[in-house]
Amino acid sequence: MSDEHRLQRAGLAMALAGSIAFSGKAIIVKLSYRHGVDAIDVIFVRMLLALPLFVLLAWWGGRGRGPLTRRDMAIIAGLGFSGYYLASLLDFLGLQYITASLERLILYLNPTIVLLLGWLLLKRRPSRLQWVALGLSYAGVLVVFGHEVRLEGRDVLLGTALVLASALSYAVYLLYSGEVVKRIGSLRLTGLATSVACALCIAQFALLRPLESALGFAPAVWWLGVLNALACTFLPVVLVMLAIERIGSAATAQAGMVGPLSTVALGVWLLDEPFSAWLVAGTVLVLAGVWLLARPQPSAARLSTLHGTFKKGN
Repeated sequence: MSDEHRLQRAGLAMALAGSIAFSGKAIIVKLSYRHGVDAIDVIFVRMLLALPLFVLLAWWGGRGRGPLTRRDMAIIAGLGFSGYYLASLLDFLGLQYITASLERLILYLNPTIVLLLGWLLLKRRPSRLQWVALGLSYAGVLVVFGHEVRLEGRDVLLGTALVLASALSYAVYLLYSGEVVKRIGSLRLTGLATSVACALCIAQFALLRPLESALGFAPAVWWLGVLNALACTFLPVVLVMLAIERIGSAATAQAGMVGPLSTVALGVWLLDEPFSAWLVAGTVLVLAGVWLLARPQPSAARLSTLHGTFKKGN
């Protein structure tokens, strides 16, 4: 086996592992809710435990690079607020009302939202094929959403709106981070922006709850928080970055389509979520739409779309 072939196989394995690890986040959050905590508590534990890791990542990514300007720091603060703090908070709130499967399908719409924002804000008109991809993706979410509404009632509408807002918040981060990534570096930007979000989540908890109340969390909440911070937050970010270096953005995006499938499987297995033909049909439609967007295209809008396909670890 040649070195190039071995490198490609390693990159593919990293992309698959990173996508599956990302998909476990919703499962862990739903399991945590069974122990008497809410979204504010769970996101506090996750970000508290993840903060040292992302500070280390920022330091590692900043080695040999110049100092940050005030403008850089202001942009990083804004991106950290939008891309990781607000997006994560809205996502965790939404998971209180909808299944992990529907949540993952909505978040998987991220490349389509980046494409639409690029059209509305930057005048990058989607191609005919991209419009078809958008139609397939949103039809798939509507199929699963309609089925859950019939089963669970109006709370599904609230949960879906919150997770959609989360995806929109993260898409704003993706749309405006391209220039900063080139200047600062992806590792450094991810580490710094996520550190900002961690600090905001910790401050939020301190403002809303007595800090000592965290000592009363069930031990399972902390163990699940460790798993969330390590296996579903930090590790997949690093794995996906390494995969992109080895096999490129397009191949990493396509390999990551295993993410929604693994969320559905884990939700049925660990959370006893319903498995139905509606869920299968919706998942197939969403995956088909995102697969079309992941195919090589020459447009600038495609570059923005690829940048966002797999970074949704919120």
